[in-house]
Amino acid sequence: MSLVLPEIDILVVADCWQSEHAPEQVVQNAIEAAAASVEADTAGAELAVMLTDDAGIQTLNANWRGFDKPTNVLSFPAWQPTGKLPEGAPRMLGDIAIAYQTTRREADEEGKLFDHHLSHLAVHGFLHLIGYDHETDADADAMEELERHILSRLGVPDPYANQDQVN
Repeated sequence: MSLVLPEIDILVVADCWQSEHAPEQVVQNAIEAAAASVEADTAGAELAVMLTDDAGIQTLNANWRGFDKPTNVLSFPAWQPTGKLPEGAPRMLGDIAIAYQTTRREADEEGKLFDHHLSHLAVHGFLHLIGYDHETDADADAMEELERHILSRLGVPDPYANQDQVN
């Protein structure tokens, strides 16, 4: 039986992303690795990723979370209807937004490759869409361990290593 991954639509809505090499492919690879690593049913589902700038994500953060400041990644899980979907209707996982300037600044400050940090944010956002969170220490530990596992499959070093030295 072959693995069926979700359909991923990636929209670049801010020109600043053009300074990076193939960010859409980085995000695609990260989410595919995440989907292949979890037991959640993502086969045939759809999600959208918006690569935006700090201003765009600040608006989303203010409107949806009440925080009037930019952040690196936001996830918006889709409401899941009960019962059977109409014939041919896709099952939506939700949306992810990633801000370029914050992602770039964090990667630079933490001495990480931009693509590695972008991969981490894409994986993190995807895990939120399928129900993971970090509201408690135990949930955060479980989510971080899964992120480490997924990212290692992509050749990305542990994003939480040396974190105490950075902060």
